[in-house]
Amino acid sequence: MFGKLLFIFIFIPLVELMLLVEIGKAIGTLEVIMLTIVTGVAGAALAKWQGLSVLRKMQQEMAEGRMPASNLMDGVMILAGGILLLTPGVLTDLCGLFLLLPWTRVLMKKLLIKWMSDKIQRGQVHIHINHHL
Repeated sequence: MFGKLLFIFIFIPLVELMLLVEIGKAIGTLEVIMLTIVTGVAGAALAKWQGLSVLRKMQQEMAEGRMPASNLMDGVMILAGGILLLTPGVLTDLCGLFLLLPWTRVLMKKLLIKWMSDKIQRGQVHIHINHHL
């Protein structure tokens, strides 16, 4: 677990910083700053648009008496994608965009379901219920 956290909080930001510096050398510092601002604003707008769309679908499913499990997964991925797009960097922007676009989110959802199913089948997922709420 420590290795994963080290990767997330040290290695990824270093790679992002190196990419931003190299892109800055190629296109200019001001352009990189503007690109970072534009991707953040565009990401927030796309996350809001996709999030509201999924929220409407969830409300429709619940009104019909169905559990909106698939749309809940979409909502979590949209939230994560929005956060990634707001984070300055090239790799995080690409990952965030991948989670926000509906056609790529479908692929990601299939991979996530397969990963979760494999974990459950191997007994690596444990659910603890607190009855003292």
